[in-house]
Amino acid sequence: MKSLQTIQLLLVENNPGDAQLIREILRDAPIKVDVEVAATLKSGFGKLEERRFDAVLLDLSLPDSQGLETVSRVHQQAPELPILVLTGVNDENMALQAVREGAQDSLVKESMDGALLLRAIRYAIERNRMQSALRALSLLDELTGIYNRRGFMTLAEHQMKLSRRRLVGFYLIFIDLDGMKAINDTYGHAAGDKTLMATAQLLSDTFRGSDVVARMGGDEFAVVTTESNGHGSAPIITRLEAAVCHHNCMHSEDPPLSFSCGAVYFDPEQDIPLETLLEEADKIMYDNKRAKYANR
Repeated sequence: MKSLQTIQLLLVENNPGDAQLIREILRDAPIKVDVEVAATLKSGFGKLEERRFDAVLLDLSLPDSQGLETVSRVHQQAPELPILVLTGVNDENMALQAVREGAQDSLVKESMDGALLLRAIRYAIERNRMQSALRALSLLDELTGIYNRRGFMTLAEHQMKLSRRRLVGFYLIFIDLDGMKAINDTYGHAAGDKTLMATAQLLSDTFRGSDVVARMGGDEFAVVTTESNGHGSAPIITRLEAAVCHHNCMHSEDPPLSFSCGAVYFDPEQDIPLETLLEEADKIMYDNKRAKYANR
């Protein structure tokens, strides 16, 4: 198991005595554990947004959240983090339900010691890493290395949940490469693959790391981005077009890139499925492509 120099642990626990006990039993651990305490779930969410943690140790009896719903809410907020549940009773059924809600393990406070707690934390972190690696293999496009359609749908659905909770919308941009058949027919499929990889790299460079960039299949790509600053999708499309022009100037020996795009806004106050959003963006993209070729 890969060792960590320091484990960054978020402890969500409103009982000061229990929080202090956990600090004390981890103080003499052979690996340093930096424990950050939040007394409420809301406070815990705030700390998750402020800094990086390796794991969450979660009590299920908080002033603003009770029971297994607490696990579900933390898992939705930070799906990439392992969660260990703290309980006051040894309830095997509850422990199993907690795992189903997204927890890695369940620990009974009264029977917990330093060695047990540290081992559980380290194992949860390692299991989570392995699970993340396996999920990544099925969510990434083999050719380009960006997300595939499954990865896009998974992360875009998560973004919709966050948007509804925070009441902050986003734009979904559907992108289709122009002239891919001509590139394959004229230059060969190796050139076509190179064009797809160049497109993926350009999109990754143009958008932020927190945006979702995916190859949906064939010569179709999609992006979810919250970077609109209240100015609509026009600045986003303009920036993308400028990136395409720059790429073509820098790679004049390659077949030029050309995109047709369709952008739609997700309103967090409206109940619209992701598939419907994709269909709307796809239709706008198709209309824009048809207009582009009609004017040539």
